[in-house]
Amino acid sequence: MTAPLYTPPGYQALTAETAATYLEKIPTLQKLLGGERKNWKIREVGDGNLNLVFIVESPDFSVVIKQALPYVRMVGESWPFPIERSYFEHEALKEQYLHVPHLVPKVHHFDHDQALIVMDYLHPHIILRKGLIQGIRYPKLSADISNFLAQTLFKTSDLYLSSAVKKAKIKYFADNTILCKVTEDLVFTDPYKIAELNRWTKPQLDATAARFRADAELKIAAQELKLKFTSSAEALIHGDLHTGSFMVTETDTKAIDPEFAFVGPMGFDVGAVLANLFLSYFSQEGHETPQDPRAEYREWLLSQVEEIWTLFRQKFITLWEKKAKGEGFAPELFTDSASTQALREKRKNFLAGIFADSLGFAGMKINRRILGLAHVEDLESIKNPDLRARCEKKALKLGRYLAIHRSSIHTIDQATNEARLIFSEEV
Repeated sequence: MTAPLYTPPGYQALTAETAATYLEKIPTLQKLLGGERKNWKIREVGDGNLNLVFIVESPDFSVVIKQALPYVRMVGESWPFPIERSYFEHEALKEQYLHVPHLVPKVHHFDHDQALIVMDYLHPHIILRKGLIQGIRYPKLSADISNFLAQTLFKTSDLYLSSAVKKAKIKYFADNTILCKVTEDLVFTDPYKIAELNRWTKPQLDATAARFRADAELKIAAQELKLKFTSSAEALIHGDLHTGSFMVTETDTKAIDPEFAFVGPMGFDVGAVLANLFLSYFSQEGHETPQDPRAEYREWLLSQVEEIWTLFRQKFITLWEKKAKGEGFAPELFTDSASTQALREKRKNFLAGIFADSLGFAGMKINRRILGLAHVEDLESIKNPDLRARCEKKALKLGRYLAIHRSSIHTIDQATNEARLIFSEEV
């Protein structure tokens, strides 16, 4: 999983002071921020697992600096990590900006040797996950996320691209091997064995973790999905599209942090979004109070699961009908009525396949966020360990169900109804 701790000559991890010096030396950034350095406010706000993040505010403009560290920040230098991930993040952001410029931050500068990206400071946005913990509803969420998924996945697939362009993307992003390996281990393998980095709510989930490690049917499903992840080059995927990867207001949504990007299965991005909404759903019991009951909010979360899939499916099919120009299902072959009808049926079947993949990957994502290394604040912030464990057990039950039964679940309502049923049960 790890690589040697390496940085290019001249690389230096920034501080608030050296960040200001760096910005002053880049004419376009100096002009963008304007004014004198003494009037800039710079603070380090990185609370994630990997990177340094600085907010730079001036009277004229504000930006964010994101710099890759050569190790996993949440673990330390004992886990070296390639700073090359910033290159892939930059390329993914550029690609996404081509298709959905209103749904990603604008990049103003990229420094290959310093492994840093300077982009718009999204304000007054907050991380979606934090908003869901607070019980905030976002009216545009399902429309924006479904649009991001449909546009970025369709327009980087063989349905839209020439074979040469698609292969070039595969070749470039194929070098993001170490981050893919992290996903392969942490999502599909480690939760189902004794692994040094695994953790869970102890002792409440000890027996549950042991059952998952002994669950042959679930382990087969996990490895089937892992094989799909490693071998299915369908589209350029974000690779880590959870509720911590969206910055939101009630009127705006921005997807961020695509450093895990590579050409992989479409359902992985869709499933990651659904999984994190399901995790939020089960966590709400741990955040409600007599003054703030969350029953209606739980239903809103499930409505977002349903709407995101339904809208994504509709938008993807519409793009296929109106924008297809790639090598896959070459449009010139489907001009008569019989072949047009056949293609219409194929589109439905194709989306059914993405749906099954999405459910399976959602199950994997749910399980790893409870039994693996990196957990979610939705559940971790529940202070009562017994209550937290109850929420987690219910989520794990859904995770197992989605992974094993992904091919026999035919509508999104079946999945959300199963979540409701599990929530109502005693565990």
